[in-house]
Amino acid sequence: MTTGQIRHRTVHSAGLPLAVYEQGDPSHPTVILVHGYPDTHAVWDDVAADLAADHHVVRYDVRGAGASGVPAAREEYRLERLGADLFAVADAVSPEEPVHVVAHDWGSVQSWEAVTEPGAHHRIASYTTMSGPCLDHMGHWIRHRMRRPTPRHLRQLLVQGLHSWYITAFHLPYLAPATWRLWLARAWPRVLRDLEAVTPRPGHPQATLRQDAVRGIELYRANMRPTVRNPRERHTEVPVQLITLRRDHYVAEFLSEGLERWVPRLTRRAVDATHWSALLEKGHVVAGMVREFAAKVAAGHEHTPDDDGRLVVVTGGGSGIGRATALAFAAEGARVVVCDLDLASAERTAELCALSGPGAAAYRVDVSDGAAVDAFAQRVAAEHGVPDVVVNNAGVGHSGTFLQTTEKEWQRVLDVNLWGVIHGCRAFGTLMVERGEGGHIVNLASAAAYLPSKVLAAYATSKAAVFMLSDCLRAELAPHRIGVSTICPGIVDTNITRTSTFSGLSGEELAAKQSKVSRMYARRGFPPQKVAAEIVKAVRTGKPVVPVTVESKAARLLGRISPALLRRAAQINAG
Repeated sequence: MTTGQIRHRTVHSAGLPLAVYEQGDPSHPTVILVHGYPDTHAVWDDVAADLAADHHVVRYDVRGAGASGVPAAREEYRLERLGADLFAVADAVSPEEPVHVVAHDWGSVQSWEAVTEPGAHHRIASYTTMSGPCLDHMGHWIRHRMRRPTPRHLRQLLVQGLHSWYITAFHLPYLAPATWRLWLARAWPRVLRDLEAVTPRPGHPQATLRQDAVRGIELYRANMRPTVRNPRERHTEVPVQLITLRRDHYVAEFLSEGLERWVPRLTRRAVDATHWSALLEKGHVVAGMVREFAAKVAAGHEHTPDDDGRLVVVTGGGSGIGRATALAFAAEGARVVVCDLDLASAERTAELCALSGPGAAAYRVDVSDGAAVDAFAQRVAAEHGVPDVVVNNAGVGHSGTFLQTTEKEWQRVLDVNLWGVIHGCRAFGTLMVERGEGGHIVNLASAAAYLPSKVLAAYATSKAAVFMLSDCLRAELAPHRIGVSTICPGIVDTNITRTSTFSGLSGEELAAKQSKVSRMYARRGFPPQKVAAEIVKAVRTGKPVVPVTVESKAARLLGRISPALLRRAAQINAG
């Protein structure tokens, strides 16, 4: 039996025939894919082909669509009938084992009906939903915003109302079916191409609209108003993966706010896609998410309520800003992976992260070694997944004039401060782009990136290069929805001062100098936790450049107002 072979059968639900299509080995875990409107099972072609390699993949045309039977009355399109259809298919294709359900658009709406049935967790192992809310949850969402009409809530109601204009149109008698027949059927390929960024494939069912698209209007008429006006309390024990489509023209991201009230075992993910391009153009991305989530559920490792679903990698995470950043993300519910040249310190950071977050791991990595960073990135992807946030923090300090600084000292500073960032951006940036879900890269520069000093020639050069690298990378990765933030701290009390090197000093003089600078930084009293807070905020807001500390902000401003004065200040001996 080949994974690509499609087998057809008919399953009856309350006397209505449902056309069911199966791929893959039936002994493998069963995944049921439920399509939306105005689609058929064919909308899942790419996802099904990918998942069939290691799953028993089942699709069916929902009632009134494709080769399935057509209900005789509007009442037969009610959600309880649609939910019963899903259970009927599950019982037929996997009578002994619970199934993983994946649904899109109206397929998600009707699958919520099944997933929120009492005891559904005995038949449904997991549920992945895209672009289709539970109508009961939506009704409560609207009621909450109407009871507390803050400016933000009113804005959300207005935006979602504009997104849902077609629902009102579908309730107009005679006009809605006539519009489908006379205009939309012909315009559908253009809608997919211009609005959805999808190239309709010749002969593919999504390239044209069928008569059942007109019949499917009854889905809206039978369910929208009755359910949203009188929402029920619909909870579920089924683990749910919510995949948000960032460029969805119909379902806004904020529509899922507060979903944890109904779904305690909720995992949130996102794909940079439109409503239909997620399936028709990025099917491999969706399949990968489904495969990963199903495996975690099977192993009992699905996300807990304290896990926000993000994976964060921090280099140089054994101490200072790196450790503080790892702890800050862990406190927000992110899984954290830290690396450091000092494995023991990295492991200590991971232990601290595990106390407040869902989990952490530590690795020994020399970021100046490109091959080692590449191997690290591949290992992270294999063992934890592709990260959502990467913080290139590892760095070393050095002080010395240009003529004092030896070639070996230059090499050390550039290898870690610049090449370490380059290696991290390339290794993890490539994974993020290939995954296609967006992400964020944070590069630690310094106020020295734009504050010249005659005693920081090598250090300032390395940080200025990181600053410009980040600007270039930000432009390149923007189309992939990957943000890049440059963090520029000033004087921060970390142990970098105790490991910094100084040109032209003997061993005894070096120790004395390190001690003196460490005391000065300690008196400054700016802790690394404040830098970490700015990093977390930058990821949340997408801010491109973040000066941290008063001196960093002042230097940034002075460089814009009077560059000449900044250059004059560089002549002062800061040593």
